[in-house]
Amino acid sequence: MTPRLDAISIITSDLAASLAFYRRLGLDIPEGAESAPHVEVTLPGGQRLLWDTEEVIASFDPDWQRPADGGERVALAFVCDSPAEVDALYAELVDAGYTGHLKPWDAVWGQRYAVVLDPDGCGVSLFAAASPAEK
Repeated sequence: MTPRLDAISIITSDLAASLAFYRRLGLDIPEGAESAPHVEVTLPGGQRLLWDTEEVIASFDPDWQRPADGGERVALAFVCDSPAEVDALYAELVDAGYTGHLKPWDAVWGQRYAVVLDPDGCGVSLFAAASPAEK
């Protein structure tokens, strides 16, 4: 299966200000979302726009630093069909010479997750729903 672009993620230092800005651009962001550390909206074409606070990013990527002079705050996220596909695609990209940023791991939010850097150093997330628990 070919990975599909699923989400665009914004890392923000001020979630309320960011959500207010995008509401002004017509996005239907639920009221009260400002109190959450992570916010998602589905766009008309089916893709999602995600916001995470800097604290959320630092909670799973302790080496992440606030970009200087407006650096990277937007990242692409590609959904895969399985945790095995996340692992295989990560390995394929790293083997092809791209920089692996976060090796695949089982995230606490229920996904297999990894991050590879694109040629410009932008983070590209690879993820899949975690396997269902065995009964």
